[in-house]
Amino acid sequence: MNWCPQRPLSRYLLTRLATLLSLKRGLRGTQRKNLGVKLNVLNATNESEIDAAFANLDRQRPLVISTDSFFTNRPAQLVALAARHGVPVIYAYRQFVSAGGLLSYGTNVADSHRQAGVYAGRILKGEKPADLPVQQVTRVEMAINMKAAKALGLTVPLPLLGRADEVVE
Repeated sequence: MNWCPQRPLSRYLLTRLATLLSLKRGLRGTQRKNLGVKLNVLNATNESEIDAAFANLDRQRPLVISTDSFFTNRPAQLVALAARHGVPVIYAYRQFVSAGGLLSYGTNVADSHRQAGVYAGRILKGEKPADLPVQQVTRVEMAINMKAAKALGLTVPLPLLGRADEVVE
């Protein structure tokens, strides 16, 4: 299925993806098949490899960038590369959408840090860490940048806009 600017965003994002990881080894073939999509894994462990990954990426293929701190510390660079190469990118954190990225879907970092502070407080008050329950993320947030979507020639479906926690105009 080829990318088409008139095709709604959600339809083609789910059929052909590329992902940018910071791994010494990529995903094995069986791991890719289990995802149910045609997945192209790009590895980058330094800045020049990030540039090369974008340069070699098929413009018709959306990109999901992993949550590795190597990438989360480079929002300006990644958003600029995505815009320059015309690649629709899904990020894990809202800061990328604020920097001009297309879409983010992930946890609220401030909430995670607040929960860590609550746990630290409970430990400092004498509770044993082994007695504290394991916490799991219960809320994820989606932010969409309409200016970035327009620049890519994408139509964002109304149901997707309705589910977004933030829409940047």
